[in-house]
Amino acid sequence: MAGEPQADCLFCKIVTGDIPATIVRETDTTVAFRDINPQAPTHVLVIPKVHYPDAAALAAADPQAMVDVLREAGVVAAEEKIDGHGYRIVFNTGAGAGQTVWHAHAHVLGGRGLEWPPG
Repeated sequence: MAGEPQADCLFCKIVTGDIPATIVRETDTTVAFRDINPQAPTHVLVIPKVHYPDAAALAAADPQAMVDVLREAGVVAAEEKIDGHGYRIVFNTGAGAGQTVWHAHAHVLGGRGLEWPPG
């Protein structure tokens, strides 16, 4: 059921501590940890502790959890000292957009130029 931990979800297992991660922040509703394949000098994932497959599903079902993720993304950026120069918050939704873990998550990227369009 959506919102409930999924036994086969990598990020649910990070939330429960069953899989280790380099956690940089944790709140009652979110966990932030370093991406294992960073695309920028700072690349931290912020996830809700509740399980929803993508950002759209999370926002529709639990708007407060989405707000918590976005708030924590800003806190991570400040703590990582990338807020002064600029940073990007990215939600990949669907395989065609590069989503590989089906648990909503925000990528906080910074520490290098992030011109648009990416690539």
